[in-house]
Amino acid sequence: MPFHRIAVATDGSEHALAAVDVAIDLAKQYSSDLLVIAVAPLPPVFSSPNEPLVPAAVPVNPVPHYRGLVDAAVARARAAGLTSVSGVCEEGVVVEEILAQVEAHRSDLLVVGSRGLSAARRLLLGSVSTALVTHAPVPVLVVRPPTTPP
Repeated sequence: MPFHRIAVATDGSEHALAAVDVAIDLAKQYSSDLLVIAVAPLPPVFSSPNEPLVPAAVPVNPVPHYRGLVDAAVARARAAGLTSVSGVCEEGVVVEEILAQVEAHRSDLLVVGSRGLSAARRLLLGSVSTALVTHAPVPVLVVRPPTTPP
């Protein structure tokens, strides 16, 4: 099954960097277009329903950091010889924004890193990769970074 358009999501983690490397290799193998996606998550806001919301401090804008991740991954893909590579940085709900980009790009494959959450943390926090596997309209390849032997 050839993949003409591959999307890879990155958050800069070790797992995401491994996913970028795999996506670059696949894009080279299949002569595919590659789309690098990063999503700056919206900061969570918690307040009591009986108290007015008063932010303690203005949060730092995370978008430039995530834009830098996209730019670095695009440069890495170009250095590896890919010519049809682009990147997009969005802000919002991570899973929703990734899925929207996959559909807009008409990707054939989505590559993501596995965060390797323990079963208890995954149950409490959820997993972006699990949500993407569940809801993506295309195959999802979940990549773990290589382990070093003991």
